[in-house]
Amino acid sequence: MNLKSLKSGTDIRGSAVATEEKPLYDLTDKTVQRFTAGFVDFLIRKTGRENLLISVGHDSRISADRISDAVKKELGVFDVRILDCCLCSTPAMFMTTVEKGCDGAIQITASHHPWDRNGLKFFTRDGGLESSELDEIISFAESYEPKGREIKNIEKIDFLKDYSGILRNMIKKGVNAENYDKPLDGFKIIVDAGNGAGGFYARDVLEPLGADISGSQFLEPDGMFPNHIPNPENKQAMASACEATVKNNADLGIIFDTDVDRAGCVDKSGLEINRNRLVALAAAIALENNAGGTIVTDSVTSSGLTDFINNTLGGKHLRFKRGYKNVIDEAIRRCENGENSPLAIETSGHAAFKENYFLDDGAYLVTKIIILSARLRKEGKELSSVISSLKEPVEAEEIRLNILCDDFKAYGQKVIKDLTEYAGKTDGWILANDNYEGVKVSFGKNNGNGWFLLRLSVHDPVMPLNIESDEKGGNAKITEKIRSFLSGYEYLSKF
Repeated sequence: MNLKSLKSGTDIRGSAVATEEKPLYDLTDKTVQRFTAGFVDFLIRKTGRENLLISVGHDSRISADRISDAVKKELGVFDVRILDCCLCSTPAMFMTTVEKGCDGAIQITASHHPWDRNGLKFFTRDGGLESSELDEIISFAESYEPKGREIKNIEKIDFLKDYSGILRNMIKKGVNAENYDKPLDGFKIIVDAGNGAGGFYARDVLEPLGADISGSQFLEPDGMFPNHIPNPENKQAMASACEATVKNNADLGIIFDTDVDRAGCVDKSGLEINRNRLVALAAAIALENNAGGTIVTDSVTSSGLTDFINNTLGGKHLRFKRGYKNVIDEAIRRCENGENSPLAIETSGHAAFKENYFLDDGAYLVTKIIILSARLRKEGKELSSVISSLKEPVEAEEIRLNILCDDFKAYGQKVIKDLTEYAGKTDGWILANDNYEGVKVSFGKNNGNGWFLLRLSVHDPVMPLNIESDEKGGNAKITEKIRSFLSGYEYLSKF
């Protein structure tokens, strides 16, 4: 097994259940144990100590218990003290390094990926690992022979209970209601957890604060995800949350992904607050006490969002590379260089506030949104009023072009190089001077009145093409321009 092939950004991901299509899966017990040993070796070198405390948790996937057992058995080889958090959200697992003094944390999750997949996500007290740090773990794992033994020094804890208390206190303090302990009394909020790990938010955060959570759905963990994919970006999942919000006459709807590091929400009218709207709302919250701050987003956010952040909110919008870790790392880098960047957020729903360790945490994000919503209610206003001036594109779409050759990275890079040169010398094609990945080209009125961004996927043989226009029919004009250029590349799928 090539362990490097299981690297996905800063996580380990792979198949974890035998299926008819794939009877031999990637994340065998021995493979998991190799990665676990690599993480222990990494922590020993990082901390200079061998007496480590490491927490282990997982989302609701059906392979979670098996993989968790494999992780804990290998930790036992190193006489590591283990906090077994069982079912837990990914952000809460990081918080064990803050609240419980853990040297490291291992979360077993594959985020929104299908039920038969799983993975490992590693944290230190500095946050999630960098790509180069994961490479060190893989390098150690490749030559390591698993030894797994009986677990001795282990303590089982319900850390989600502790984490729920932190979030409840945030809401109490943030709303500062007359009835301090029941600040959400009279509020109806439905939660759609998609049978992932997020059901705790309804039962242990909202309901004890007085919220009516009736109508919440799919709160019970079920690793087969029988109702819909737990993913705010999934159209079926978001439509289900919108329907439940309206049907139950709720003031707010919330939807989480499987491991709760992402979220989206729905206003009382059924309007989904997702992607650009979610970024706009989070930016308004982040800039409230950070006037002029820089909001770092991924590269496919809309032109209207830039105008909203820069001119309505008085902040500065920086479009960076796709990938939530890229966005977070850029915000951290800017803060370290003296620039105030209070929020890093990707359109997928990964939102990381500076005040919260730059941790992408869906539960923290919706907690901030609920606090704002409660404050607005005192003024007789709705949540949607905060982003009412956000101008959204008339048309927007993403086309995924497959690269049909083995060396897809080199081929994709050549396409980008050629397109950059072509755009630079073609009338009416305006190359963006603030783009950090791929090629972004804008077009004026009567010429599409919008832009396209063509980039190369980090891991897959795919070139995503995002197109946005501020006029009806504009996308078709822009699509035809880029199609005409790309038609000459035989190893690129047609569209």
